[in-house]
Amino acid sequence: MTLTELRYIVTLAQEQHFGRAASKCFVSQPTLSVGVKKLEDELGVALFERTRNAVRVTPVGELIVSQAQKVLEEASAIKQLAKTGQDQLSSPLRVGAIYTIGPYLFPHLIPQLAQTAPNMPLYIEENFTAVLRRKLRLGELDAIIIALPFNEPDVLTKPLYDEPFRVLLPGGHPWEKQKDIDPSDLVKEELLLLGEGHCFRDQVLEACPMLANKKEAGSDGSGIEATSLETIRHMVASGMGISVLPQSAVVDHHYAPNILSTRPFRYPSPSRTVALAWRASFPRPKAIDVLSDALRQCSVTP
Repeated sequence: MTLTELRYIVTLAQEQHFGRAASKCFVSQPTLSVGVKKLEDELGVALFERTRNAVRVTPVGELIVSQAQKVLEEASAIKQLAKTGQDQLSSPLRVGAIYTIGPYLFPHLIPQLAQTAPNMPLYIEENFTAVLRRKLRLGELDAIIIALPFNEPDVLTKPLYDEPFRVLLPGGHPWEKQKDIDPSDLVKEELLLLGEGHCFRDQVLEACPMLANKKEAGSDGSGIEATSLETIRHMVASGMGISVLPQSAVVDHHYAPNILSTRPFRYPSPSRTVALAWRASFPRPKAIDVLSDALRQCSVTP
């Protein structure tokens, strides 16, 4: 039984004439007749009642023709799915990003991607690196935007850009008089940090090992923990302490210029490398390429 044979009997049932059915199937009448007879022999039933002047579908033939029509429709749907799959930019892409990247990157990425891949909307998720790693591995996300280092079997990574860190200060802080800040001086201040699980917290502690030692010692002033960079920004604005932000998070539209200020770190400035990660087996490499190009063109720094 073949799809061609099923198409023959469906067309013959519609036309009730071998010549017209053969013409619609773009084959000769003997070819169509042989195909129909072959299928009848295989099934062991007569699908059509043939007379000199007419061709009629038998009762069992009506049932089989109806089912054949459904099979042909499903086969057509499969071809359509395959056609869609050939256009790798015509279906949603599931992208995750860590909390300290997503809110500042996506407002730039979305319009950029809309120009290059207007038929590829994004499903977006923000989460911890560990959660994004698991979802990428399980196929629940197609690509994730994280900070290096990031190592996972059968996962490819592509560095996108390097992002320096900056010190966030409340208005009127004495450090506003300084051109830049020595990372080792952070230990002298009340430093607001993200909570456990945020890789950016670990990068800040790595930039100033004395902070990590102070944290382990449990001494006062070792850092107040917050759930997000925006929460930290509000607390710094209120005078709770100082903090460190990635440069993309520096721009703020909620406070007047004199409420908050930032200063760069002294050279060499602590920084992070933002990267794109995806499964090596992901079947839409063009989508990854377009996403990567759009990310590189984003203006995420002031």
